[in-house]
Amino acid sequence: MATIRPIDAPSTAIANRLRRGFKRPCSVVVPWRCGTMTLAWLALLCLVSSPCHAQTPDVLCKEGSGSFEAAFHTGVKVRVGAAKKGGLARRLCEAAMSWDQHSEVVATDAFQLDVDAFGVDLGVGVPAVTLQVKKSSADCCMTYLIYSLQKPSRLLRTITGGDFFSAADTDLDGRVEIWSHDAAAVAGFETLVLGELDAPPTIVLRFEGGRLLDASSEFQTYFDSEIAKIREKIDQHDLLDFKSSSGALTPPTALSVEQLHRLRRVKTRVLEIVWSYLYSGREQEAWRSLTEMWPAADVERIRAAVLDARAHGIRAEVDGVSAGSPSGKKKRVALFDAASRAGPGKSEIISPLPLQLRRPPLSMPEQSLPEPELLLDLVIDSAGKVRSAEASGKTKWADPDLLRATEEWKFIPAFKGNRPVACRSRLAVSLTR
Repeated sequence: MATIRPIDAPSTAIANRLRRGFKRPCSVVVPWRCGTMTLAWLALLCLVSSPCHAQTPDVLCKEGSGSFEAAFHTGVKVRVGAAKKGGLARRLCEAAMSWDQHSEVVATDAFQLDVDAFGVDLGVGVPAVTLQVKKSSADCCMTYLIYSLQKPSRLLRTITGGDFFSAADTDLDGRVEIWSHDAAAVAGFETLVLGELDAPPTIVLRFEGGRLLDASSEFQTYFDSEIAKIREKIDQHDLLDFKSSSGALTPPTALSVEQLHRLRRVKTRVLEIVWSYLYSGREQEAWRSLTEMWPAADVERIRAAVLDARAHGIRAEVDGVSAGSPSGKKKRVALFDAASRAGPGKSEIISPLPLQLRRPPLSMPEQSLPEPELLLDLVIDSAGKVRSAEASGKTKWADPDLLRATEEWKFIPAFKGNRPVACRSRLAVSLTR
């Protein structure tokens, strides 16, 4: 297993504790107060399949394997690990919150359990930890639990229906959104399974004034990029054949298996385009695209079905829709330097700590590496998600697979005082065994 050396090495005690926490995949034990970032690579984790989705992201605990423990400066602790019965670990996961002499199990008997963000400011008035719970391998969707990190800890909000949830400040404007796919709305829609979708409908949520709002329309640039990618994949001959079909593509049909597969693929991509426009607040464009690409005799049926499915998905759980404009000029947050030590005249920055990391296999043999150690410069937002990663050092060489993997890394964010902040961090990676 490759190792990572922090640029500004922490104390030996803290470094050893972190190494012990990373002995198994998806496992980390982190203290709250630490002046620098230290990491150890996780073993490559296999992405798992289920009837509902082709792939699922890595999680901290799956089938009782993996653990996480952290204490916030308020004294509230969070623990994720194997569920126990009679003192014996089971092949299920549970999460507990504790403070002072009180301990409370907040989720148990879960097939998968994950911490998405720790110490994050979601706009709910208090620092929060967010847990993702999947009860069984057959479930398509996770439950997102938002707990306060102040004594006494309490459940602030529950969101259901997404195949994953990710709190992030994607545009670095100082506001954290919660991104998800509206799996509850589309799993089983027109007999589709999530694994068939390249781009399930994305929904972006944000708390404002204690209300959970759908802020998807503020990120139309993201949706436009997805739409462009989907359009490139549509074969025009297959599209013409689909427009001549029934639209439903259900038995009995005279189509061959190969023809049915091609038309079903086109149908899926047309729906993805319609969903992208609809979820990003552009209903007219959604129905115009549907009219252009769907069998004319079936347009009204599928339009009603799309609206009904959306109404029963995550959108049913929001308190309103954001009035923000996608073209509005947004402020940019200051990026603090978490790599340097605090000195005279400087505010102390508590560096980000690893919550979950995954290292892909090296793209070349070790003997072919241009250098044995790699420097990475990361921009980590106030939710602990990596916004950018690039090679540093003299050669500025980096494994492209490694750079892509950083997009899924999760950290406890940097803190200035008691406030999570976006930061720049540098770390050194030893690539040799």
